[in-house]
Amino acid sequence: MTAVGSVLVVGGGPAGTAAAILLADAGIAVDLVEVAPDVTATGSGITVQENALRVLRDLGVWPLVEQTGYAFNGIGMRAPDAHGTLLFETPEIPGASGLPATVGMYRPDLARILVDRAAALGVKIRFGTTVVGLEQDDEGVDATFSDSSRGRYDLVVGADGVRSSVRGLIGIELRTRSTGMGIWRAFTSRPASVTRTDLYYGGPSYIAGYCPTGDDSLYAYLVEDAQDRSALSPNERLAVMRGLAEHYHGPWDDIRALLVDPTRINYTWFETHLLDGAWNRGRVVLIGDAVHTCPPTVAQGAALALEDAAVLVELLLAADTVDEGLWAAFTERRLERVRTVVDASVQLGQWLLDGERGDVPGLMRTVAETVGRPA
Repeated sequence: MTAVGSVLVVGGGPAGTAAAILLADAGIAVDLVEVAPDVTATGSGITVQENALRVLRDLGVWPLVEQTGYAFNGIGMRAPDAHGTLLFETPEIPGASGLPATVGMYRPDLARILVDRAAALGVKIRFGTTVVGLEQDDEGVDATFSDSSRGRYDLVVGADGVRSSVRGLIGIELRTRSTGMGIWRAFTSRPASVTRTDLYYGGPSYIAGYCPTGDDSLYAYLVEDAQDRSALSPNERLAVMRGLAEHYHGPWDDIRALLVDPTRINYTWFETHLLDGAWNRGRVVLIGDAVHTCPPTVAQGAALALEDAAVLVELLLAADTVDEGLWAAFTERRLERVRTVVDASVQLGQWLLDGERGDVPGLMRTVAETVGRPA
C-alpha cells in the first residue's frame, strides 16, 4: 500500500503536471488546480536538456515531445563581431540514455502535452482556481478553494511557481531577489541557418542566443542589465530588442529580419531563491519554482522541476506512511543537487555582471556531471 490515496496538486506547470501524471498512473486520485484560465496562455521557448527528457520519457510523452519540438546535440559559441564568427562548437554527442542532448520547444506546446496526458490518466483539472486555505492534521489536509469549494486530501503538492500562494499558506517565508539581469525573448519562425543553440557573449548584451523550437519556429533572447521596461508599449519593446540585435550577426542577421511581431516579445528579470532546509510542512510539500528558481543561464529550471516531481512520487509510492523519514529522504535526494545548479546559474551571471572571466568551463562541467547522474 502506498503512502497516499488522494493528492491535491496546486499549479499546472511542468512540476505540477509531472507529479499529477506519475501519481495518477499509479492509481492515486489526483485533483489539479491552476489559477490561470489556460495553462498554455503564455510563454515563449524552452530548452529541455537530457535529464528533463528522461523524466518526460517516464511520463509517457516523449514521442509527442520528439514530434513537436526540435532535437539537437551540441552547442556553438560565436563572437559578437561583424560576421558572428563561430569560435568553437561542442561535439555532436547524443545523451547516454539514447535521447538527444537537447530539445527546444514552444513552451505552450509542452504545457499542452503534459496537461493532456494528465487528463487522459484521470486527473481532475480545474483552471481559474487556486487554494486559499489549508488546514492539516496527522491524517490529511483540508483545502479551501477560491470558488468556495472544499476538499480533503492525504497530501498537497505546491507547484505554483515563484510567487507560490501555497508557500505562504504554510508559513514559509522565502526571499526572491533579482540577480541584476533582464532578458528579452522573442518567438518567431526559424531560418534555415539556425539548427541548434549558439551563444554570443559580449557586445551591448551580456548574452545573445537562440534555440530552435520546431521545424519552423525558434526563440531568441538577449540579456541586459535589469531595467524597468514596464512603461514601454509593445512596439517600443520590439524596437528595443531589434536595436540590441543589430549588434549580432551570422544567424542573427536572419533572425533579426523576422522580429516584426510586437506581441511575440517579452521582458523579464532574472530572479533566484532556494529554500535551504525541508521543503514540506507536515503533509504539504513544495516543488519546482515554488521552492527554487534560478536564471536560465544553464537552462535547468524546468529540468529541476521535473526531477522534483519524479523523485517525490518515487518516494511516495515506495513508502507506507507520510512521515519524517520520507521527507528526510526527499531533502537528501534534492537539496544539494538543486543547490549546485542554482548556485552555478547565479554565478555565471555574476561573472558577466562583474566583467570577470571566471572558470566557465569548470562550472559547466560541474553542472553537467551533477545532472548527468540519476536524480
